[in-house]
Amino acid sequence: MKKSAIALAVAAALVSTSALADTTLYGSARVSVDYVDLDTVYTGLRAPNGSLIPLISGFTAWDTVNDSSRLGVRGEEDLGGGLSAIYQYEFGVDVTEGGNFNSNRPKWVGLKGTSWGSVTVGTQWTPYYNVLGVSDVFNNSANTFLQRTGFLGSVYGTRMDNSLLYSSPNWSGFGFQAMLVMNGDISANDPTTPAELTKCNPDNKLPCNVSDTIDMYQLNATYKNGPWFAGVAYMAVDGPSFSSYFNNPAYDGIRYTRPNWDGGDMWGAAFGYNSGPFAVTLNYEDGDLNTLYFGNTSNLYLTGAYTFGNNIIRAAYGYTSPDKGTIPVYAKGVQTGFLKQDDINTYVLGYQYNFSKRTRVWVEYVDSDVDNSLIGNQQSVSIGTRVDF
Repeated sequence: MKKSAIALAVAAALVSTSALADTTLYGSARVSVDYVDLDTVYTGLRAPNGSLIPLISGFTAWDTVNDSSRLGVRGEEDLGGGLSAIYQYEFGVDVTEGGNFNSNRPKWVGLKGTSWGSVTVGTQWTPYYNVLGVSDVFNNSANTFLQRTGFLGSVYGTRMDNSLLYSSPNWSGFGFQAMLVMNGDISANDPTTPAELTKCNPDNKLPCNVSDTIDMYQLNATYKNGPWFAGVAYMAVDGPSFSSYFNNPAYDGIRYTRPNWDGGDMWGAAFGYNSGPFAVTLNYEDGDLNTLYFGNTSNLYLTGAYTFGNNIIRAAYGYTSPDKGTIPVYAKGVQTGFLKQDDINTYVLGYQYNFSKRTRVWVEYVDSDVDNSLIGNQQSVSIGTRVDF
């Protein structure tokens, strides 16, 4: 309650300074009723009896779901001489179950020049997402596994905290971005080190002991011309401490870390066309910096949309394929078996009706067809609404 009151007070104070800076208060309320049918998802680790330890137990259920609702302020102040101060402070707002104002929505501050671009620091959208996100066209965002099959780099390629970002000016449609992520360090003798090393945070944050210098860097290059878009992106993590931990001969589990932190990287390319009633995007990704599979994986994702009147029909197909079909499992340094990794075929179909530019309703269906040691078939139906202000 105190956090909510403080956050709203800060937002009100920022809006009240609009005489000094161009500040906008904005928000988006997004909620859906979802039916989900999930097979069990496993961690890859085994219990003392030899059985795999589940990460998410299989279930079927109806649920009222918050779809990334948010409240924020953003603005710009003219400092003269072509220089401006820019900022954004956005809160995640859960309109179904609480937990407000504590997500890693964009929160950053920086400077922008008319001739040299901008430099911003904080929690921000990554260069990787600003290319591959061209395919992010559906409304439902609750099912993280089904999201990852459409966007393989989703965990470490959407928003990153502790980040420094440079964005170039627009040079006749061309531009580029570069990001550094620096998240501190902890002593190798710290008893909490293993827990920090294995942390896979759903809010797109890196563990704090990846390295003692630059934990991650990302780059992109883009071109926009009328209805056409093209871009390439790359992200990499440098973390030798992960390798030293997981290569311990007494390690119980899988030799291939998820992701492969010792030199882990991912690259992607995206193409888009949006003119009149038609919109098409095509993404390709390849690398081991993902949390869906162990080892290097490639991903192809195609989307299409057709708009008529207030109606939009969308469809997508994704094909995800790991390089390693079998992964060895160890117990105290002794190999005890294998895990099987297979291809995933993902199908998405959606319908959206726009009551206005700010209000919409939707129905979306997702089906991921897979059957291996870690993940099984998964389906979901989402019926939702969204109001922006």
